[in-house]
Amino acid sequence: MATRTNFVLVDFENVQPKDIDLLKDGPFKVKIFLGPNQSKIPITFVAALQSLGEDVEYIILETAGNNALDFCIVYYIGILSMLEPTAFFHVISKDTGFDSLLKHLKGKKIFAYRSTCIADIPYFKSAPLVAPDFQINAVVTDLIRRKASKPRTQKALQNTLNSLFKNELSALQLTALFSELCKRGFVRVEGAKVSYALPNEI
Repeated sequence: MATRTNFVLVDFENVQPKDIDLLKDGPFKVKIFLGPNQSKIPITFVAALQSLGEDVEYIILETAGNNALDFCIVYYIGILSMLEPTAFFHVISKDTGFDSLLKHLKGKKIFAYRSTCIADIPYFKSAPLVAPDFQINAVVTDLIRRKASKPRTQKALQNTLNSLFKNELSALQLTALFSELCKRGFVRVEGAKVSYALPNEI
């Protein structure tokens, strides 16, 4: 059975997602929509996009205008839905103005959904979310550095993870990160308490 293409259309004027890494190795094609005055993009965002290779495209509007970027996104949904009628379209934006159109598209059997961040798109709701390796490595390095001052309870460790990533991870991402640390054997849970088996301590 062929995998359905998931187009991720990011309204970069409206929201700058922090979780682009989640799209790596998935059935995603990403289009970043930029206004004519958006000449600076965070290097961390660009680096995350580069890991997606040829599945990323920047679409830059030549002229600014009220809702201009929104209309451009709608145009691309129309074109792409003709080319790939079974695709799923994920609009990443906080603009609720998209919702009535997306509801109309569903009535036409075009799968479309708006989310405010990557982690909230339906693809990740139907499949277990896996923390990317760079997050695991960052946590393990931080825990090794802490030596005897490592957090000793699940709650304290989750607060440490949240702080390490500057409160930018969603609850879903934090849960996935904690689960992956346990799965790989770096963290061991005993009731509410945790212990560690880190590379230099094994």
